[in-house]
Amino acid sequence: MTKTSDEIRKRINAAGARYWAGDNISQYINEGEKDKLIDELTLKFGDVLDSLLIDRHTDPNSIDTGRRLAKMYVHELMSGRYNPAPPATAFPNEPDNITNERYEGMLVVRSELTSVCSHHHQPVKGVAYIGIIAADTLIGLSKYTRIAQWCARRGTLQEELAMDINREIRNATGSGDVGVYIQATHGCCENRGIMAHSSLTQTTVLKGSFFNNPHVKQEFMDNIKLQQEFSC
Repeated sequence: MTKTSDEIRKRINAAGARYWAGDNISQYINEGEKDKLIDELTLKFGDVLDSLLIDRHTDPNSIDTGRRLAKMYVHELMSGRYNPAPPATAFPNEPDNITNERYEGMLVVRSELTSVCSHHHQPVKGVAYIGIIAADTLIGLSKYTRIAQWCARRGTLQEELAMDINREIRNATGSGDVGVYIQATHGCCENRGIMAHSSLTQTTVLKGSFFNNPHVKQEFMDNIKLQQEFSC
């Protein structure tokens, strides 16, 4: 019997597409197949527990852990791979009725993120600061965070995540002037390896005037500092 994952993989390969840990593959998944993937994963996670010599049959804390893991990966930790992009309701950036001027200033949004390191599948937790110079299209404030979280809920690296968020915000708004700054802690540093519990990683991706104009870049960094002080 052909596995659901094999059927989906065939579609991806037939399209010449990629399915790395940080890629979105939702367009190749048919209705109802996520539930079938969970069923398939439940058996495989059960095998992993067996090989770890964890009694998942009589240990009350381990009974049904295989299914819990399967649902967590598909619906939570890596849901950004299996779900399409969140709808971003757009509004035209029109002139107001008094000055006949439209908003052309900077907007900075702070978004909390949870991701997964693609190397060890350890949690990555932090915040993204998204800056944008308004263009012809505006999106609702919550949509910045929804887009950032959709990008984060995959197996990824922080450098890639910053680039992904920047690209998707530019696509949703039509603005070429977008800055993304992420600071996060990594489970692969805290829970294994060097066991560094005070480790903090920062990444920045600047496009358009955020990269070319030092005044815009400075305003962005100043706004980040203000938001950090407010959140303390």
